[in-house]
Amino acid sequence: MAGKAAVRKKAPATKKRGRLSPRREKRGLDAADIALGLDGADVAPLVAEVRAAGGAALGAYREPLSGRALLLAALPVDAVEPTPFQRDLSPTHTKRLAAKIEEAGSFLDPLIVVRGEDGKLWTPNGRHRLAAAKVLGLKQVTALVSPDEDLAFRILALNTEKAHNLKDRSLEVIRMARSLAKRRPGSKEAEFTAEFEAPELLTLGIVYERNGRFAGGAYSPFLKKVDRFSDRTLAVSLRSREAYAARLEGIDAQVKRIIEGLQSRGFKSPYLRAYVVARINPVRFHKLKKGETKPPMPIGEALTRMAAGAKKFNLDSVRTADLALVAAVAGGEE
Repeated sequence: MAGKAAVRKKAPATKKRGRLSPRREKRGLDAADIALGLDGADVAPLVAEVRAAGGAALGAYREPLSGRALLLAALPVDAVEPTPFQRDLSPTHTKRLAAKIEEAGSFLDPLIVVRGEDGKLWTPNGRHRLAAAKVLGLKQVTALVSPDEDLAFRILALNTEKAHNLKDRSLEVIRMARSLAKRRPGSKEAEFTAEFEAPELLTLGIVYERNGRFAGGAYSPFLKKVDRFSDRTLAVSLRSREAYAARLEGIDAQVKRIIEGLQSRGFKSPYLRAYVVARINPVRFHKLKKGETKPPMPIGEALTRMAAGAKKFNLDSVRTADLALVAAVAGGEE
């Protein structure tokens, strides 16, 4: 511009990616403290158990973070069982894993093994590797044997062997809860927040137990806002969750009826369920704030309102443009 110095706009600053910052203060054990002999008092009971199961103790060490003793052992394949509350076995994944192990010519990853009920040896994170070993006809598998029996209930957060989908996680969590309710009858549900990860997984797990084809993903956003861990004992809380799950199944039956009605009117979108559930969700406009713990309404009240919304759902109110918006949002989330 004449008579004026040209003003250049500054380019917007690019946002730097978050970087992993190593902890300044080092923690854990030194190398000399990690090494253990097989005759040490900390591992002697584990060595005896391994030998009684027909296996062999290979070495021992202290886990570098907590200092707990661990035993590296060879165990007969038939002496190890998956924890009873673990996700269901995937035959497809097992066959693929067995083929890859055969292709590599090595079974490299030891199973984590702990003492289970009735003196059994449980693996809380190696169900597919154990099954793959059986497919391959292996006699023995290597294992890290831990004296910490409660590790069986904390391993879910560390399990990266095969990504858990919502159904897998929910079923594993509810099975874990039922097992803990028997082992620790006086324990409260809220004591196991780390083990269970999220309260809605307990409720969804009960529904998945009854109906493996349940579309839990459609109801998960709703439950995240209203479902919370209980301060009651696990046994009492599970009874309440059984009732919540039954009501959720009743709502889903109504949702299926609505979907059939919409389909009969020519709506064929794959997002029909997501759209209908969003429409009857009584807390759909509530945005969870960071650190928020109190639900916008109790889960019982929310289920009542949701059921009422399903019963009075007006098919005539649905527009093609509404479904297009749901599809766009879903596509963005994916």
